[in-house]
Amino acid sequence: MRLLIGGGNRFLSRETAAEAARRGHEVVCVTRGESGSLPPGVTDLRWDRRDPAPPEVADAGPFDAVVDVARVPDHVRHLLDAAPDARWVFVSTISVYADPSDPAGPGAGELLPPITEDLDPMASPETYGGMKVACEQLVLERAPTATIARPGLIVGPGDPSGRFAYWGRRVPATGDVLAPGRPDDAMQVIDVRDLATWLVTLAEQPRPGTFDAIGPVQPLGELLAACLPTASLVWVDQDFLTHEGVEPWSGPDAIPLWLPRPEYDGMKAHDAQPALDAGLVVRPVAETARDTLRWLESDPAATIGGISLEREAELLERWARQ
Repeated sequence: MRLLIGGGNRFLSRETAAEAARRGHEVVCVTRGESGSLPPGVTDLRWDRRDPAPPEVADAGPFDAVVDVARVPDHVRHLLDAAPDARWVFVSTISVYADPSDPAGPGAGELLPPITEDLDPMASPETYGGMKVACEQLVLERAPTATIARPGLIVGPGDPSGRFAYWGRRVPATGDVLAPGRPDDAMQVIDVRDLATWLVTLAEQPRPGTFDAIGPVQPLGELLAACLPTASLVWVDQDFLTHEGVEPWSGPDAIPLWLPRPEYDGMKAHDAQPALDAGLVVRPVAETARDTLRWLESDPAATIGGISLEREAELLERWARQ
């Protein structure tokens, strides 16, 4: 199979390119050459997708399939122009859903209004999700038998966000570790390698449709216990965390994996079964945590998000004094 990948040098797109090359496919990655190295065995084709494809892209085709992770409509539009007859697998996001408290998935969950302009996707969740809605629409208009995969929280080695690394670094912990919210709060993640493996399979064996590409829902208590098997989890409720100025989800003042309830309950409780039935296979989260720790140990420049250990200790002390 001749596979065209939008990206290939960062996290999910890189792992997808590496998996396709391991399977013996001829892989061409279109990049600007600004975000890291490509995996071995793939061809780098330089292209700033804000502009239409240069002649070199047409010369490299035709392609059997495309996997794209783009966030802005023009990038998708230009890649569709460059590979009009290929099978498409487009990676979207569960952020396309308008109501983060509602776990309803494809065909049932209300979507954000599409944003057809090329804006900064990180300006707000609505901007990111709205542009992804527009990207989905472009793909389905031009490639109606495409597969749309909507991941939630993608985790594992190489994660540039630092969210799961916050927990991965604590795998060997033996003391108290602050656990946000309640142990029965829902959470779901997907290992980047499992998602990449599935994306390549979808390119090989098309499964038209839209899927929430996420692992099964599990209690946060079970997830953190699997990640930190020797730690003592101290559960701190969300009202206390909010009062203390702790941010949810991501960032230097946040505790990752924590999302306030009930307004974000839907974001961590989507139905994974349709994707599992379509061939997605997920590994135990404990394996992801161990491999994330190994990656962190091997890469001193890796990003680790969330509050500092000193800030965590301060919060635990204040919680104990209540």
